[in-house]
Order: sequence, then structure tokens, then C-alpha cells
Amino acid sequence: MCRKKKHLAVVQKADCVACGTCTDVCPRGAITIWRGSFAVVDAALCVGCGRCAKECPASVIQLEVGA
Repeated sequence: MCRKKKHLAVVQKADCVACGTCTDVCPRGAITIWRGSFAVVDAALCVGCGRCAKECPASVIQLEVGA
């Protein structure tokens, strides 16, 4: 049986404006804003649904294939 590869949200921290939109839309609570500077994704909680990437007003979140 072939297993599907898990996708993970990845934030371009240098360009993140820490607006909190991603934290509001994440159904698993996998994203937090670190010290008011940028979003951080907890890979253990992220299910790769893509809601954060779709809603990010700065377009700094992408889904990438995780390990």
C-alpha cells in the first residue's frame, strides 16, 4: 500500500507580518505568533490542510512535503 506524503505549512519568517490570520483559521491550533514577530508552525500538530496558506494576506505560507 502506498502512503500519502504529509504536507506541512512553512512560513517565510522574514516576510511574515504577524497579523494572526493563520492562527485564527488553523483548525488544529498548530500556529502561534512568536514574540509578536512571525508565525511558527508546530509540525506535530499541522495536518497540511492549507487553510493558513490560503488565508495569509502576506502570502508567506506554503505547503511543503514533510518527512
